[in-house]
Amino acid sequence: MIRIIVGGKKHEKWLEEAIKEYEKRLRSTPYHIEWEFIEEEKLLKKLNENWPFTGQDYVIICDERGQNISSDEYSAKLQSAFNNSKNIIVLIGGAYGFPLEIREKANFLWSFSKLVFPHMIARLIVTEQIYRAEEIQRGSHYHHA
Repeated sequence: MIRIIVGGKKHEKWLEEAIKEYEKRLRSTPYHIEWEFIEEEKLLKKLNENWPFTGQDYVIICDERGQNISSDEYSAKLQSAFNNSKNIIVLIGGAYGFPLEIREKANFLWSFSKLVFPHMIARLIVTEQIYRAEEIQRGSHYHHA
């Protein structure tokens, strides 16, 4: 299972429909997604005061300053974490992302591209890329590089 922790409100209706389509496809796989929504101010406070993750967690932070990798590389990262019995946690911040002291604690900083996306769109990108990663591992034709 992949836990996605989001700073901010639940999905907008237009976004919910798109995300649900990918989630429906992932329900029976280890790539199943669980969402946790925390008010942005509370999320930063929680992460600053007490990093809530263990050595068994592989933490990915979505951040424009992170590394830009291919879908194949992302799939390999997720599969490696699963193979090493890691719990995968993806953090998506609000409009201003995460401060340096939080970013430095992550296992991986992930940039989707040199473009900056609204955090609502980032949720959809993360969900689709998780689905794509699972399809890459299965060898399906969804991903054709």
